[in-house]
Amino acid sequence: SKYDAIPILYLSAESDIEKQLDAVGLGGDDFLTKPVPKEVLISTVRNRCRRHRGLRDQMIRDGLTGLFDHNHILEVLSNELNQAKTNDQPFCFAMIDLDRFKSVNDIYGHSMGDRVIRALALYMRQRFRITDTVGRYGGEEFALVLPNTNAENALKLLEEVRRGFEQLVHQDGQHQIRVTFSCGIAQLQADDDGSTLSQRADQALYKAKDAGRNRVEVAR
Repeated sequence: SKYDAIPILYLSAESDIEKQLDAVGLGGDDFLTKPVPKEVLISTVRNRCRRHRGLRDQMIRDGLTGLFDHNHILEVLSNELNQAKTNDQPFCFAMIDLDRFKSVNDIYGHSMGDRVIRALALYMRQRFRITDTVGRYGGEEFALVLPNTNAENALKLLEEVRRGFEQLVHQDGQHQIRVTFSCGIAQLQADDDGSTLSQRADQALYKAKDAGRNRVEVAR
């Protein structure tokens, strides 16, 4: 449930260590015996919250890029989509896939491949609004949640990012390469949910691939 990650502290006059251990064993994170100085209580609560936030952040982020992982980007998509429907605002979801990425790994090695993935992640984080969400969908695939954005503006923005990224030179040792990406965009329709919207974005992405790669397509 949504409360699973909330730290649980027991505050009791119970001094029996065995009973305290039993309580913690049921799912608690700490046991404080009353009376507790308020400074200790406040500090314990603050530290536990900070630790759990850190653990949750690690759990929902991709290790290579620091972007949200596949599951969390879908969670963000669902939440933002519902918000867009409630507020009657335009909303777009975009899928990005690096072109011929297998060849990069095969020819130049995974070190170069990782460098390219991190470069695209950083490039997108620098160029999107704080209200937008960038995630690593898996492998060389990325996803973008774009609230309050229509397809026309999303296309313009992704075209700028595409043109900028293709100019970047990725260097690993003596090797220098340029890499492109393809992108598919879908704008929210009245009967869409997260699954159908992401499917339409994925279909637009495949259309971009089939049309020659290094391009952005909008789902019609």
